[in-house]
Amino acid sequence: MSILGLKKKQPKTFKVKVSTMDAEMEFSCEVKWKGKDLFDLVCRTIGLRETWFFGLRYTVKDTYAWLKPDKRVLDQEVPKDSPITFHFLAKFFPEKVEDELVQEITQHLFFLQVKKQILDEEIFCSPEASVLLASYAVQAKYGDYDPNFHKPGFLAQDELLPKRVLMQYQMTPDMWEEKITAWYAEHRNITRDEAEMEYLKIAQDLEMYGVSYFSITQNKRDTELLLGVDAQGLHIYNPNNKLSPNKSFPWSGIRNISYSEKEFTIKPLDKKKEVFKFYSSQLRVNKLILQLCIGNHDLFMRRRKVDSIEVQQMKAQAKEEKARKKVERQILAREKQMREEAERAKEDMERRLFQLQDEARMANEALLRSEETADLLAEKAQIAEEEAKLLAHKAAEAEQERQRLEVTALKTKEEKRLMEQKMREAESLAVKLVEQSERRLKEADHLKQDLNEAKDAERKAKQKLLEITKSTYPVMFPPPPTGPESPDTTLDMGSMSVRMDFKDSDMKRLSMEIERERLEYMEKSKHLQDQLKELKSEIESLKLEEQQQAGLYSLRSYAEPPYIPHTKITKPTIQKFGVSRIFFFFFRKEINTCIQQRCIKCI
Repeated sequence: MSILGLKKKQPKTFKVKVSTMDAEMEFSCEVKWKGKDLFDLVCRTIGLRETWFFGLRYTVKDTYAWLKPDKRVLDQEVPKDSPITFHFLAKFFPEKVEDELVQEITQHLFFLQVKKQILDEEIFCSPEASVLLASYAVQAKYGDYDPNFHKPGFLAQDELLPKRVLMQYQMTPDMWEEKITAWYAEHRNITRDEAEMEYLKIAQDLEMYGVSYFSITQNKRDTELLLGVDAQGLHIYNPNNKLSPNKSFPWSGIRNISYSEKEFTIKPLDKKKEVFKFYSSQLRVNKLILQLCIGNHDLFMRRRKVDSIEVQQMKAQAKEEKARKKVERQILAREKQMREEAERAKEDMERRLFQLQDEARMANEALLRSEETADLLAEKAQIAEEEAKLLAHKAAEAEQERQRLEVTALKTKEEKRLMEQKMREAESLAVKLVEQSERRLKEADHLKQDLNEAKDAERKAKQKLLEITKSTYPVMFPPPPTGPESPDTTLDMGSMSVRMDFKDSDMKRLSMEIERERLEYMEKSKHLQDQLKELKSEIESLKLEEQQQAGLYSLRSYAEPPYIPHTKITKPTIQKFGVSRIFFFFFRKEINTCIQQRCIKCI
């Protein structure tokens, strides 16, 4: 059986891909669906109720078109690709965003679309306004500024400013980020929907906001112009200036707009004013212009009427939702504040805990150190106690020794005083002996001189007697007496005999006196020697005591004992007084010993 003649079955569905400003969706649509069916499906999917601002746009050759709601999708000039791609965009713009945009989703979609148009330079924006708008965009995306979290460079991946603005000034991205962050820090406590609304409120005052531009000609000579259609009306621009229109036709001043093939006619409400005509070469563009004019005019008239029940319900719900969200934000803010306070308290407690742990660890270490120190101090205290006992014992011994030395010093002082007195007596005695010795020497010299004179007289007398005897007769005389005990010889020879008798008696008397003086001198010398020996023994005993005391005094003081001045008995002093060689020889050894040993009495 052949199947060539069978008809090919048509598919009952087709694939559609819809891209919004922040998402992409795919749907399976029925063949019989109209544009309104697909549009309503998209609005239900995203939760949009303010549907009159938006539409589904698609690309046709070198221009774009909006999906018609009352015509089947496949019957329109949509792309034949699978899936068919549509863009869900705002087709009409409100006059005042804060009054007309009710839902947050509506605000968000407008915010994303206007932001893209500004960044793509479809809407002209000054650098100052661009920085301010960028700060609100950052607030909407990141929330409140936190310097601990938003470090420098956190905006490096975000597109926030038009390229024209970036190229206009010689500034680095870091410098632009610093300027944006300065404004961003001022928007604290602003929610996302509030930041997006502030963005739209600034953007709606821009000259190119919400304007759709089309190329037209005013006459058959093809004078190039631009037609702008927006929520306010129709505007005519020069091709090189899209900011300031040459002529404007507000919706409130337009009575009628007619379209015939390529010719448009704008009839003012004031019949006295001239009718404005312009031409468009493309039929598809003409249809688009007509759609935008009708839609904007309908919205213009709608804004001047009382809101419908649906709009009133939406506004009431939006108001309740805003109030509820405000309460929620307040509750959230309080909870956030409480959480922050709790976190700060927790951090404080943790910090305090760490601090207490550190203090406890330090206290334990200090306790261990103090215990070690206490043990060491106990040992030191024990050693110090023993040393104190030893020092106390030594102090007691030193005190006893001091008392003994004081007694010894007193005794030594008394002995020194006695020795000094004996030395003075010995010195006075030595002086007396020196004087007596000198006197005796003088007397001995006189006696010796007298003896010599007597011997000379005796010799002369004997010689004279011999001469006389020889002259008369020889007479034999006995030898002359040689000692003091020889008897006196008397001669009866006149005066000579008498003189000889006198001389013999003088010699005898002189010899007796010399013998007596010699005996007295010997006795005094013996007595003086005894005294000197006794003095020598006392000096030796004092030297021995001083040597013993010198060892004790060295413990208390390293100074030498004080000198006690005393009269020095030196050789020149003794020679001055004329002491005999025997007396000087006797004292010389003792004086040298005192000088060598630094006797405190003699030095």
